[in-house]
Amino acid sequence: MKRICAKSGKEFEVSESDLEYYKKISPQIGNEIYEVPPPSLCLEEREMRRMAWRNERTLYKRTCDATGKEIISEYPPDSPFQVVDVRYYYERNWQVPECEFDFERPFFEQFRALLLTTPRPARLTDITSEENNSIYQNCSAMNKNCYLMFASGGCEGCSYAQTVEFCKDTLDGLVVLHSELCYECIDCLRCYQLIFSQECTACTEGAFLYDCRNSHHCFGCIGLRNQKYCLFNQQLSEQEYKTQVVELYQKLKTTSGVRELQTKMQQMLAHTPHRHAHIEDSEDCTGDFIYNSKNVTDSFMVYDSQDCRYCIKLYNGKDCIDVSDFGRPGELMRECITTGQNAYKTFFCNNCWPNCTDLLYCESCKVCRNCFGCTGLKNAEYCILNKQYSKEEYEALVPKIIEHMKKTPLNPPLSGGKNTCEWGEFFPAEHSPFAYNETWSFEYYPLSKAEVQRRGWRWRDEEIEIPKVTKIIPANRLPDSIDDIPDDILNWAIECEETGKPYKIQTSELEYYRKLGIPIPHFHPNVRHTHRMQKRNGRTLRNVSCDNCGSAIQTTRSQQNAKVLCEACYAKQI
Repeated sequence: MKRICAKSGKEFEVSESDLEYYKKISPQIGNEIYEVPPPSLCLEEREMRRMAWRNERTLYKRTCDATGKEIISEYPPDSPFQVVDVRYYYERNWQVPECEFDFERPFFEQFRALLLTTPRPARLTDITSEENNSIYQNCSAMNKNCYLMFASGGCEGCSYAQTVEFCKDTLDGLVVLHSELCYECIDCLRCYQLIFSQECTACTEGAFLYDCRNSHHCFGCIGLRNQKYCLFNQQLSEQEYKTQVVELYQKLKTTSGVRELQTKMQQMLAHTPHRHAHIEDSEDCTGDFIYNSKNVTDSFMVYDSQDCRYCIKLYNGKDCIDVSDFGRPGELMRECITTGQNAYKTFFCNNCWPNCTDLLYCESCKVCRNCFGCTGLKNAEYCILNKQYSKEEYEALVPKIIEHMKKTPLNPPLSGGKNTCEWGEFFPAEHSPFAYNETWSFEYYPLSKAEVQRRGWRWRDEEIEIPKVTKIIPANRLPDSIDDIPDDILNWAIECEETGKPYKIQTSELEYYRKLGIPIPHFHPNVRHTHRMQKRNGRTLRNVSCDNCGSAIQTTRSQQNAKVLCEACYAKQI
């Protein structure tokens, strides 16, 4: 069936198989199934609204609303929410506020009021990381001696990274797993001492590699498989390689040399055919970066999952639709974000984990089941707006609330001329605790301040904090080589070459650059992250033809600068 997106006005398709999924993934209250209508928004708008509820990277200094001490938080100092220190939050058995449902008011209005009065941890992290010198992180856990880590876990000695897991001494990484001593790497797995590389697996002691596997002592190569001692895709003897690579590693010490090598790699990649998608050990899947999965449709970064649609960063998912982060495992979930660890039958939920089942419209709940419109609960059952009910009372009241939501127009409306009811819609982006440009959504769907405000969403202007240092130096005035960087740089602030925003170099960071023989970065950590994000493909799938055999393929890649090949043709050319 064809539908018109109630936000963008764009036409989108809801297939018959989608409709079957929606019927299958519908909540059950008592013995009754309450079908959720098909989506009123197109895929992109659904993702934007959902991801506007997750802040991964924006941190502030503020005071704890309970103790008054200074803390690091994902909520700014002027946030209207009740924000408390992480340890203080998890070590107390909170008596959360509760409300009785008012059938004269919209559900989302009542839920927003409950959110504002319920204590929230300053960051999504664990006490263990705090004890192990990893305070500056968010959406992360089990880290030791880490700094500015986001959506990452199980790491030691890592910094400036996002979606980095079980890594050691890895800096400036984006989606790097089980690796060590890697710098400026993207989508890399089981690598060691890899520098400025992307989409590599089981590679060691290399630099400027792209889509290489089990390759060792290689430099400036693309598409290698089980190779050693290759230089710009030319096979050399061990002695020839070691002799010729010395000059290149001397270039790596300088900013000018790194930029020269980056330009050369970009030119090589522009003339190199690319595979249409990264889908491995999987069956009947569409999207990108899908591994060991079956029947996964239009999804990205999905692992070990089955029968899922329109999902992002999902692990061990089954029968999930419109889920963004994280599963491990999750089953029968619809329109959820940051929900998993044995999640089962969770609908329109945010940040509900672990062991949550049969939840509707819940947020920040742990070990809960059969709850509706609750936030901040632990070990609870049969609650509505945090108020305790008996099983019989719960099963009698929730259907009445659903009927009320079906009759209540969404406020604010999704568009100026057309509206929809509350039932079947995720929490409005207008009610998110975060400004749009603080959120995960802004990373993948960047909008201008004017467009964000036109949509009725919040925008937060960045306040640049000037650090207390002996001097501030523009990045382009730094010594070119790491060999010439003085120890005193630890007392300076550097002005980002792109934004002018100041940033500092940490002691362990300087030691790391010297150890690997790489120059001081000239861009603020947030800018470096943006540059890495720009190197990855977007999430818009296009129907194209293989540039070699002409077979139909789906890809997120552009065919403007390089050929895009189907899996079979790509395998032949590498």
